[in-house]
Amino acid sequence: MSSSDHCEVLIIGAGSGGVTVAAHLLNSPDAPQITLLDPSEKHYYQPLWTLVGGGVFPKEITERDQKDVIPNGARWIKDGAARFDPDKNQVHTASGRVLTYDQLVVAAGIQINWHLVKGLAGQVGKGGICSNYSYETVESTWAAIRGLNGGHAVFTHPATPIKCGGAPQKIMYLAEDHFRRAGRRDQVKVSFFAAGARIFAVDKYAISLESIIEARDIHTHFRHNLIEVRPDSKEAIFEHLDDKHTVAVKYDLLHVTPPMGPPDFIAESPLAADSGWVSVDKHTLQHTAYPNVFSLGDCSNLPTSKTGAAIRKQAPALAANLLSFRKGAPMLASYDGYTSCPLVTGYGKLILAEFDYDKNPKESFPFDQSQERYSMYALKAYGLPRMYWHGMLRGRV
Repeated sequence: MSSSDHCEVLIIGAGSGGVTVAAHLLNSPDAPQITLLDPSEKHYYQPLWTLVGGGVFPKEITERDQKDVIPNGARWIKDGAARFDPDKNQVHTASGRVLTYDQLVVAAGIQINWHLVKGLAGQVGKGGICSNYSYETVESTWAAIRGLNGGHAVFTHPATPIKCGGAPQKIMYLAEDHFRRAGRRDQVKVSFFAAGARIFAVDKYAISLESIIEARDIHTHFRHNLIEVRPDSKEAIFEHLDDKHTVAVKYDLLHVTPPMGPPDFIAESPLAADSGWVSVDKHTLQHTAYPNVFSLGDCSNLPTSKTGAAIRKQAPALAANLLSFRKGAPMLASYDGYTSCPLVTGYGKLILAEFDYDKNPKESFPFDQSQERYSMYALKAYGLPRMYWHGMLRGRV
């Protein structure tokens, strides 16, 4: 094996988590040599896809070349991970290369499993079926919303963990607002079918959202999981998760949030917990069985929402603990489960939910963030993207 195949710190994934951790490590006075392994040529700021789907922004502003966000001083190997062998400190790549490491950081994100909804493959973007959950399909959402003159608009939230747990309802609020502004609200029934038991997990924000739903005549159906789409008859088939009976719902617009899960190469590896996600200590972000392995973000089993805001707090804790581990010093940095969900509730309106592992609000501003505000909408639309590109990805915030 050549020396070029050995990495001091090997980071799997150059998305939000991988790049941010790399930046924090490289900003350290005792920065190790960093290698990022990722096959993607593009990097996306996915939180804006809600507003792209709502017709506010073009999708192109969410995309940058991967090479432009790789931190200076890091080596980027444009390849994917295929298999982990943590007992040998090895990662096998998709091209057949074997990389060894001193420390490993797994930041591989989440896998979109479109195929788990029967009949959905190849249908997104056609016949009123749309989804904000990929760069290729996000424009289909605004086309479907703009083109709907009447009928039934159905929005789904699956039974699996997903990235940005509030996103399935955010686009629903934008669509409802658009129908109202276009003078078509009386002609459109808006329904939300979700696998969860209520609209949001934190009481303070759930109460506000429930009031909005009632005021705007949105029909909610909880404990319903989308299992099949029948494009020819325009029917969505839901399974009720409590008694397993199925319900066929006619739609004219169907926004699908697809099932998601850990990447297959993680779920099938020794690094995975029984759930398939990378098994880590929820405070130190160190692997529970392999001390020189760390993980963060969507691919980990951290019991918090899978958001970029969570990664922003996880990354500095992970970097600090990894550097301490390299020195043989105690790992003192602790992540408290902080996450944030900027809940767009209409054009120019947003509830900023922030909370920790215990579902306690952990708010940043000196006012009640459970109330709709334009200032918080402006923060999401204009402030947070700048913070992401120029701050978070450079290890500054």
